[in-house]
Amino acid sequence: MKVKTILVSQPAPKTENSPYSDLIDKQKVKIDFVPFIHVESVSAKEVRTQKIDLRNYTAIILTSRNAVDHFFRVAEEMRFTVPDSMKYFCQSEAVAFYLQKYVVYRKRKIYVGKRTFPELSSIIKKYKDEKFLLPSSDKLKEIIPETLNELGVNWTRATLFKTVVSDLSNLENVFYDILVFFSPSGIDSLFQNFPNFKQNDTRIAVFGNSTVKAATEAGLKCTIEAPTPETPSMTMALEKYILKVNKK
Repeated sequence: MKVKTILVSQPAPKTENSPYSDLIDKQKVKIDFVPFIHVESVSAKEVRTQKIDLRNYTAIILTSRNAVDHFFRVAEEMRFTVPDSMKYFCQSEAVAFYLQKYVVYRKRKIYVGKRTFPELSSIIKKYKDEKFLLPSSDKLKEIIPETLNELGVNWTRATLFKTVVSDLSNLENVFYDILVFFSPSGIDSLFQNFPNFKQNDTRIAVFGNSTVKAATEAGLKCTIEAPTPETPSMTMALEKYILKVNKK
């Protein structure tokens, strides 16, 4: 079956020249963006109930842009001035670049991993004397605490934001050729909103092993998977599939 419509379970890209724009232009497909999950803040009052005192930490581990935003939000709400001596350990260059929204980059001690948390851990283990704070959502990949515990570093998790299922009732009678998911939470949202969802002829595209696992366990057949050596991005995986089926 040819592909004409795609639903991406994330917010629309903020830049006009995104890879999705190229995909729309080149393959003449319609792509809609609807976030299946969204983030809600945890108040400073709630953070205090976790016995978090920001003055106790010398280093921050940042795994996402949300973690950056909510760390500095909570710091402001707690009237805590982040010292210039604070060390920042960022999981990727994208997170480190985003950190510039809050700090003068060249004047701070910032350490950057390549992409995955295990890659960042090789840097963290060189600083075992630091007291690390890990700002996170209420849902945390198991590999992160497991890795930090294996390193034997002094670390504390602070839940600063929550991942919440979005209301998708407006999609109840709308059908797409491909649904695109990037996290297990997106799969959860699909079935919380539509408990009787039947895949039928809908193709499912998934990014990451944990998303593949969640989709499979939910009874979905994954037609498109990324990243792979041939298709490291979701847009590349989609384009490869569309070129294949739309030629028929």
